[in-house]
Amino acid sequence: MIKKLVKINLSTGLEARPVAQLVQLASRYECEIHMEAGDRRVNAKSIMGMMTLGLDTGEQIAISAEGKDEGEALECMEKYLSGE
Repeated sequence: MIKKLVKINLSTGLEARPVAQLVQLASRYECEIHMEAGDRRVNAKSIMGMMTLGLDTGEQIAISAEGKDEGEALECMEKYLSGE
């Protein structure tokens, strides 16, 4: 398992459309991917779970991935949230 803190640099934060795109990206990978903010930990492949985080631009989120493609998945999530 790998874990990394990432700062959200999306201009709209994690509103409906960016969350839907993030869930689609996460769903491409076989590994388990979770996002953590404060005391909340949700499955990054769950749109309802991700919507409950309600994160804004500038906030930090911990991303963890576990499985055979965890490195690639974590890199993809980080690039998306960083606005690259």
